[in-house]
Amino acid sequence: MVSLGASLYPSRFDPARLEEVDPVIRDNIERRLDVLGPGYLLVYNDPVAFVRGSGAHLFDAEGRDYLDAYNNVPVVGHCHPHVVEAVSRQLATLNTNTRYAQAGLVDYAERLVALFPEELRRVTFACSGSEANDLALRVARHHTGHEGMIVTRWAYHGITREVASISPSLGAGSPLGPNVREIDAPDPRLVPEGLTLAEHMLAETQRAIRDLERHGFGMAALVLDLSFMSDGVLPEAGDYLQPMVDAVQDAGGVFIADEVQAGFGRLGTCMWGFASQGVVPDIVTMGKPMGNGIPLSAVVFRPEVARDFGETVRYFNTFGGSSVPIAAGAAVLDVFEREGVPERAERVGALLRDGIARLLEGSPHIADVRGAGLLVGVEIVADLETRAPDRARATRVIDGMRERRILISAAGRDANVLKIRPPLAFDEADVERFLEGLGEVAALHLR
Repeated sequence: MVSLGASLYPSRFDPARLEEVDPVIRDNIERRLDVLGPGYLLVYNDPVAFVRGSGAHLFDAEGRDYLDAYNNVPVVGHCHPHVVEAVSRQLATLNTNTRYAQAGLVDYAERLVALFPEELRRVTFACSGSEANDLALRVARHHTGHEGMIVTRWAYHGITREVASISPSLGAGSPLGPNVREIDAPDPRLVPEGLTLAEHMLAETQRAIRDLERHGFGMAALVLDLSFMSDGVLPEAGDYLQPMVDAVQDAGGVFIADEVQAGFGRLGTCMWGFASQGVVPDIVTMGKPMGNGIPLSAVVFRPEVARDFGETVRYFNTFGGSSVPIAAGAAVLDVFEREGVPERAERVGALLRDGIARLLEGSPHIADVRGAGLLVGVEIVADLETRAPDRARATRVIDGMRERRILISAAGRDANVLKIRPPLAFDEADVERFLEGLGEVAALHLR
């Protein structure tokens, strides 16, 4: 059985190699192995410890500068001064929950909801994307009276028991619920001959709906991460989504857009992944980037979908929506407005994608370079004739970039798609440095 760590992080530290580790961090790793519970791992074959961050850069104890092309949580950059100041000021003033009439909570809620289509007008706050998705599933079941869920074949939506049950990428050790059906991600290579992508995706959805109804579950929700990050990074816009949503709604279900990965400008000038597809969801979930590292997540609803749940079910989150996370969220939106973050992601992301495509053109091991905004997937294969996934080669590339102090990871069922997902503080100089490092690694492993 493949462990979660093995499946999602192809380059990871093997504790048997402890004596080979830099003595500066060896003691810390030994103590870590002794005290932390199961499930923890260190990424990269050669682990690294950071003591400081700024923008799209991380620094170790020796002052060495690492280019962060992986972490999406510090969306406006590590330790952005405006966010740091807002959080520090609020922490020194007040930090309490949503049961009191604080103006800051309502101010932020109004700003956030204003970023959505007018049909989506109600928001509930939590601490993590997992909590947000868990609540969204509860509301979907309550509203529809059904249990059936549809997700893509290698999706990841979180770690609570409920949300893990709709996350195939967690592997065999974390079984899916009996009420869950898997469909293909929108990968053109999976489309049978004679069908368009839209026709194939609709057929997949209809098949899943029929099977859920046959087994008595009915149709509760279609849940999609519209970056399709875990499926292998497939964020390109298309015309496939609306027919899928129509079929789900006709069967009595709702569409939940999981924007934890795709949202907050990750895909460029479209603030949300669903906007790039021209579809309005029934429920939207978000997390990670919202607070730039301070735990904050949210669920935004069509009012009619959440109304009865709100009236008949008690939901309270002690820390969700409390004063400090809300201050962080508001500061992130300030930075988005002042710095034109989505526009920068669009511009810099295009430079990065185009540069990678030119650099790797002609490689017998590159099946595809794809992406949107500041999200890039590079699919590595053994050869272009068979297009067999080459996980080992992808791992060598990841480790080669790590040796050059550039941080990336992998995605997809076979972990053979390079996942390049930097903070949206990434700039033109960062692109130049990234391409220089990738060129050196490509000469060793991709020619």
